[in-house]
Amino acid sequence: MLNSKVDALTLMSHLGASEHLLTHVKLVGEAADLILDKCKQLGVPIDSEFVKIGVAIHDVGKITHAQEMTAPGSEHEPEGERILLSEGVSPKIARCCMSHARWHEMDCSTEELLIALADKLWKGKRVESLELQVIDRIAAALAKERWDIYQELDTQFESIAADGNDRLIRSVNR
Repeated sequence: MLNSKVDALTLMSHLGASEHLLTHVKLVGEAADLILDKCKQLGVPIDSEFVKIGVAIHDVGKITHAQEMTAPGSEHEPEGERILLSEGVSPKIARCCMSHARWHEMDCSTEELLIALADKLWKGKRVESLELQVIDRIAAALAKERWDIYQELDTQFESIAADGNDRLIRSVNR
């Protein structure tokens, strides 16, 4: 059972995650923490621990499909979910292996969307449709209109993305 980010990282290590993969989830975690800080500042009800655990395990399938650490591919997504389910991880958490990349095809929770967003922003990539989904979810949670919080969230997303090059450099200079 995964109750914390530490539990998730321990499981990743136990399963044989490479240093490169562990560095990746740490860097995605940096982006997620900044998003979560903004959500907390705005008073958004978010399961922060779920997001942190989801970030830590979202790419567990890359243990088996290591080539996808440096090349495109999506075999790690169902493989990651399979690995986690075989380890007794809850289906809700294991699903993050799929939803982080297939958020546009799935009915995702706000937390799953935040994991997907962190996985984009960490490297400086902006995905407007994902960002707007997150903004709309946050606006709804706060009973506000999109444009009431758009600027503040967009500025935060841009700030995270602006540091993407630095995080990319750190991902290869581990």
